[in-house]
Amino acid sequence: MPSLQTALPPELANNVIRLYRECLRRAKYIGHRQHNTDLVVSMVKQQFRKNMHETDPEKIQKLKDDAARGLINHILYESERLTGRKLSQSS
Repeated sequence: MPSLQTALPPELANNVIRLYRECLRRAKYIGHRQHNTDLVVSMVKQQFRKNMHETDPEKIQKLKDDAARGLINHILYESERLTGRKLSQSS
């Protein structure tokens, strides 16, 4: 069974690994604040594991975009919470 590193082109595999690590860092931060670190981290790991054997580049890109969007949304949420200012506009 090939690993993520050998199944994908190096630049794609490295981006996924960086994204995974950043998602885990953010999950640990969220979990620590909400006192449920193990649960939040396991949810992130579960989502990555569920799709770890995906080889379709388009689907991989969509999954990466979804994960990145989640990180960005949380960063915006935290920024708004810390500053007390609304950064995004609702329709």
